[in-house]
Amino acid sequence: MKPLIQKLPLHPDHSFVAKTFRTPHFEVGWHQHIEYELILFTEGAGLSFIGNHVGEFDTGDVYLLGSNLPHTFQKHIPDLITSAVVVQFPDSFWGHDLTNIPETRAIRKLLDDSQQGLKMHDSLARQLAPLLQALEYASGFRRILQLGECLHRMAEERDYFAVSTQDIKVYNAREAACIDRVIRFTIDSFRERINLSQVAAIACMSVPAFCNYFKRSTKKTYIDFLNEVRIGYASTQLLETQNSVLDICYDSGYNTMANFHKQFLRLRRVTPLQYRKQFRNKLSLPQNNIGIVDQ
Repeated sequence: MKPLIQKLPLHPDHSFVAKTFRTPHFEVGWHQHIEYELILFTEGAGLSFIGNHVGEFDTGDVYLLGSNLPHTFQKHIPDLITSAVVVQFPDSFWGHDLTNIPETRAIRKLLDDSQQGLKMHDSLARQLAPLLQALEYASGFRRILQLGECLHRMAEERDYFAVSTQDIKVYNAREAACIDRVIRFTIDSFRERINLSQVAAIACMSVPAFCNYFKRSTKKTYIDFLNEVRIGYASTQLLETQNSVLDICYDSGYNTMANFHKQFLRLRRVTPLQYRKQFRNKLSLPQNNIGIVDQ
């Protein structure tokens, strides 16, 4: 799949995009765009890849992504219907000088923070959901006010957390294509045994070259990334199914319970059974950024 420096079509009467995208139009590979993105998930669940972050998204989640922050959201199950209200806006959607005045200093700080990718905590996400859904149908100056209200609430409440620790890099087409192929292969194959020679072949590189490239691009090893995808899937299975921990272990791509427990504890700071007991009735899952671990 050709990578995207994405540019959504803009209505001639609008200065920014606010539109619902639903399967099959929701699915977009690893991409980036100069506009900021505010996204509310209205259906579905899956894995979020933002900068060097791997986590989970669910219905009701809200993210604010900075300019040129690479990302993709991938469904857990290929047949799952997923949809989201996507708002993409340039830094200058309300003029070039408004974010430089004292009254908008907090919003300027919010936009700067969004370069690491921000996920709203549940209470703020619930406040933003009706505003974002109404924004899609607003017209005239009401659109500016509605988006401004969303930014104001995020800036004032600061009820969010950063997800990525990677500096933003503008990928060229070849680099983005390589990362996109690796992500898609991993999502399709993580339940099976994967070795580095397979992934290196997908990236059209030797194993040493691929390992160096992936670590340089994401600030983590491919094995770290693979474990994050597997544990992300396992976390969802623990909360949404009655399957035993042993069955989830094997279904997530692990060959031994010992390794599954080790990786789960490293990423979630609790055992699988503790995770199931603590978070089963909650709406959101804990997210993780994992540093480089040499293999």
